[in-house]
Amino acid sequence: MQTVKIPAYEALAHDIKALGVEAVFGLMSDDTALLVTTLDSMGVPFLGSRHENNAISMAEGYAAATGKLGIAILGRGPATANGIHGAVYALKSGSPVLLIFGEASTTSSVNGVGPDTKGFNTLGVLAAAGIKTFTPTEAQTVRRVANNAIAAAHHSAVALLLPMNAQFGEVDYAGDLPEAFKKAPLPAQRARTPAIHTAAALLRQSRKPLIIAGLGAHRSGARDMLIKLADHIGAALATTLKAKDMFKGHPFDVGILGSFSHAGGRRLIEQADCVLIFGAGMNQRTTSFGTSLPGDVPIIHVDRVRDNIGRWFHADVALVADAHLAAEQLLEILPPRPDQDKPLHSEQMRAWLADFNMADEFQPENTPRTMDPRSLAIELDKLLPVERNVVYDSGNFLQVLPYVSVPGPAHIKSASDFSSIGMGFGTAIGYARGTPDRTTVLFIGDGSFLMTMGELETVAREGISLVIVLMNDCAYGAELHYLKMRSMPVAMSVFPDIDFAPVAESFGFQGFTVRTLDQLHALAPILANPDGPVLIDCKINGAIAAPFLLETVEHERKK
Repeated sequence: MQTVKIPAYEALAHDIKALGVEAVFGLMSDDTALLVTTLDSMGVPFLGSRHENNAISMAEGYAAATGKLGIAILGRGPATANGIHGAVYALKSGSPVLLIFGEASTTSSVNGVGPDTKGFNTLGVLAAAGIKTFTPTEAQTVRRVANNAIAAAHHSAVALLLPMNAQFGEVDYAGDLPEAFKKAPLPAQRARTPAIHTAAALLRQSRKPLIIAGLGAHRSGARDMLIKLADHIGAALATTLKAKDMFKGHPFDVGILGSFSHAGGRRLIEQADCVLIFGAGMNQRTTSFGTSLPGDVPIIHVDRVRDNIGRWFHADVALVADAHLAAEQLLEILPPRPDQDKPLHSEQMRAWLADFNMADEFQPENTPRTMDPRSLAIELDKLLPVERNVVYDSGNFLQVLPYVSVPGPAHIKSASDFSSIGMGFGTAIGYARGTPDRTTVLFIGDGSFLMTMGELETVAREGISLVIVLMNDCAYGAELHYLKMRSMPVAMSVFPDIDFAPVAESFGFQGFTVRTLDQLHALAPILANPDGPVLIDCKINGAIAAPFLLETVEHERKK
C-alpha cells in the first residue's frame, strides 16, 4: 500500500471515519478547526452547538441513544473551561464519550511572543474532575494515543488533548487502521454456584419476592428472562427511573421504585419479603433515601461490576454476574411455585393494578392561567406519538416523569447525573440525531431553557426533529420550594412570565403558548405527528412541589 505524508490531524480524521462514526459534535475553534472541517468534508458531519457544554451533552445524548461512541470536538483554553460542566456530566452518565480538546503546542520558544491568552491548566483541571486524559506530544504518536483514548472511551468518558504541533506535524499514512480501534465486548459472566444457591435458599423461604431491574438489566437483554423468573416465583416487577417501563404490559408491573413511584405499585412493594436487584445502582432516588423498601428484608444484588454491589444501599447476597445469566441460573434451580402460594400474583392484586389510575392520586390544581403539571403530563401521554423518546432536564417539573410512558428503557433519558440543570437540551439534540426514526420529546424548565436557549438555532440549522415541552413556572422551581419549606423569602428564585413561543418561531420552530388543557387539546394533530421542530410553552402551576423535593428536605432535617 502506498504511503503518503499528511498532517496528523488528517490521519486522525481518516481513522475516525474508518471507525464508522456517523457524526461528531462540537463548537468551532481555531485550535481544532482543521480537524472538524476535514471530518465534515470526508462525510462525517460536524454538528456545531452554540455552547461547549451543550456540544458535550449532544455527544453524550447520541451515545446514550445509540450505544455508539459519541465524539465532541472543542478548542483549548476558554473552550475547555466552558465545557467542564458538560465533561463531568458525560463522565457521570457512564456513556461512551470521547472529548477531543485542542491544546497548546508542546514545543515553544523560550523568548516567544506572549502571553498565551488561552493558557489553561487543562490536565490539572480534568484530573481534578476525575477525567482521564490522553496527550500525544508529537505528530508520530497522535494516532496511537488517540487509539488508546478511543478504546478507553468505550467504557467511560475520557479526554484526548491535541497539541498544535502534534496536530499539524506530518506523518506517514498508508490507510491502515490500528487494530485496537476495534471494540471488544465484555464477556457475559455467570454467577458463582455457591452464591446462586445462597440466593435460591432465600427465595425458597420468600412468599412475596420483588424484582427490581435497572439500566444494567436492560442492557444485558434480561427483560424476558426476568419476567419468566417473576412468573415462576410469584414476584412483583419494579424498575429504576433509568429502566422505566421495562415491564410495561405485565400484570404485576409496579412501576418505578422510589421517588417516582405511584400508590398502585407501592401497595405491592411494601409487602415484599425478599428483594432481587438486577443491574441497578440503588441510589437515593431509587431508595427514597433508604425508605422505599421494607426494612429488614433480605436483599440479593446482581451486577456484572463487583464494586457496584452494595455501593449505595446494603446487600445481603452478592451475585457478580450478567443480569440475564443470573436470572437464568436462578430459574434453573428454583422449583415452580403453585399459584396459591403467590400472594403478590393473586387475582386481587392483579385487579388492583389493572384498575389503578395515576390520575386518581392527586386533586388537579389547575388555575385560569396555569395547568397542574401532573394533569398536563397525563394529557401529553395521550397526545404524543406512542413510539417516542423522552428526555428530561432537571428541576421541580420532574414530578411529571411517572405520568409519561415510553416504549421501554431505550426511549427515556434523564440528564440529571450531575444534579444540575441545563444538560437536557443538548442531550435531546444528540438523542434525536441518533434515533431520527422516532420523535424525541424534551421536557425542560424555564430556568434551564434560559441557560441553553441558543440551541434553538442549532436544532433549526441541523434539521433536528424535536418537540420541546417547556415547563414554565416562572421560577427556579426547586429552589423556590426549597426556600418555602424553610420559611424564607422566595423573590430571588422568581422571574417574569416570558412568552417563549415567539422566540422559538423566530428560529424556525412552530411555537405555541398553552395555559389550559383545552388549549393543549387543540394542538392534538400537531403533537400526534410533529413536522419539524415544535416548542410548546406550557404555563404550569408553580405552587406544586415535587415529592422528591419533599423527601430531600425531610432527609436533611433528620441529619
